[in-house]
Amino acid sequence: MYLLDTDTLTHLYAGEERVLERLRRLQTGAVGTTIINKVEILRGRSDAVRKAANGEQLLRAQTHFVQSEALLEELPILLFDAKAGEIFDMLRQASGMRKIGHADLMIASLALAHRSILVTRNLRHFRPIPRLQVENWVD
Repeated sequence: MYLLDTDTLTHLYAGEERVLERLRRLQTGAVGTTIINKVEILRGRSDAVRKAANGEQLLRAQTHFVQSEALLEELPILLFDAKAGEIFDMLRQASGMRKIGHADLMIASLALAHRSILVTRNLRHFRPIPRLQVENWVD
């Protein structure tokens, strides 16, 4: 399975042709995301709703929130289980992993636990993680 990171989900939402083309070539169910990415997307969208300075911004932010929810409902969302939790604990304690963000380690843990390929533009963030397969569909 291919797991779309938050940055790739953002490009998908924007209709980025390179991302859409890659998706067209895959079978249904071959692409999903993680609970961490879902939280990141919806948190950003809800922040925009709460911070809207006027009615126009509020309507736009609300539309983006609802459309993002709909996009995420179409994708399988990988959740943590004991295996992913163990991998997360190991990564957090491994030397060289301390510079990698907490959320990125969670996302990597889910990808490793499910033997998935993480699709992200942030290759530099994820490349140090042993055995993690990453691809960039945007550049």
